[in-house]
Amino acid sequence: MADTIPPTTTALVLQKIDDLVFEERKTPTVGPHDVLIAVKSVGICGSDVHYWKHGRIGSFILEAPMIMGHESSGQIAAVGSQVKDLKVGDRITMEPGTPCRRCDFCKIGRYNLCALMEFHATPPYDGSLSNYIVHPADLCFKLPENVSYDEGAMCEPLAVGVHAVTRANVRLGQTVLVTGSGPIGLMSLMAAKAAGAGVVIITDISAERLKMAKECGADFTIDSKNTADVVAEIKKLSGGGVDATIECSGAEIAVKTAIHATKSGGNIVLVGMGGTTSTIPLVDACIREITITGVFRYANCYPKAIALISSGKVNVKPLITHHFGFQESIEAFTTAKDGADKNKKPSVKVIINL
Repeated sequence: MADTIPPTTTALVLQKIDDLVFEERKTPTVGPHDVLIAVKSVGICGSDVHYWKHGRIGSFILEAPMIMGHESSGQIAAVGSQVKDLKVGDRITMEPGTPCRRCDFCKIGRYNLCALMEFHATPPYDGSLSNYIVHPADLCFKLPENVSYDEGAMCEPLAVGVHAVTRANVRLGQTVLVTGSGPIGLMSLMAAKAAGAGVVIITDISAERLKMAKECGADFTIDSKNTADVVAEIKKLSGGGVDATIECSGAEIAVKTAIHATKSGGNIVLVGMGGTTSTIPLVDACIREITITGVFRYANCYPKAIALISSGKVNVKPLITHHFGFQESIEAFTTAKDGADKNKKPSVKVIINL
């Protein structure tokens, strides 16, 4: 395959807010510990859409053109001189964040907190929506034969769900609440079930998303827009409150719901990112010793995500509602942004196939 690598690669580049274009760029050079990847599948994340439409997320601000995409899989096209565990032709999924490997957080295994993290499609770093990219070999994971490229791309959002469930300390037989049934909420739902949760309740304002949640294994769904007292309903369904809550919407009201609906001594993890400040009932959380924990991306979760998909314990296929070719990327982003395609079919996860 190495003999057929072209000198240039086509990439989808965000020039500025609302300006996505295709560009020809020089095919990157492979370093000794890197691999060159022929990208096959890329999922569109909410963050991709947010950068496209707003140009920033918190302190990450688009100040120069950036290649989009970070939920990716592909095939090894070339390997660096020091790479021993991968070979040309291997099918892989890639963990999109490259840490410094030297700071205290990296050394203790919490590399997702590395201040020098270079994360795909997070300014100023380029992403993976390109025919070819270079990536560190140790951040590429072989896909089992029964895991497709599309499923490989879905390992990234599933890794978030795995990390959230781990941070929430979900244990066998527990009752878990998930607020927000977007892709990350659905991944968290399935990861909680795989971890042994006895009952999972999920909330959302979208009937279509709640229908998908039911198909993904939710025991109970609650339409929070049309339910008079969401907390009372959760307590009724859970027998007095849930053991753990995974908040995936970023909405202030959902954080309030999480605190009021979680049992004393329970755990809440905050996955969704909303406004920079929120007004929440902290006194209630304090006097009932509820542990509130942040979740940022993931660390050491890709092997678990791959194993969950390969074993069949998690089925990500129903979440993939739309496929687009690379040249249809603008339509793909529009579908992800609108939550539905031009024929009004609702979208959950949109995949671009290269």
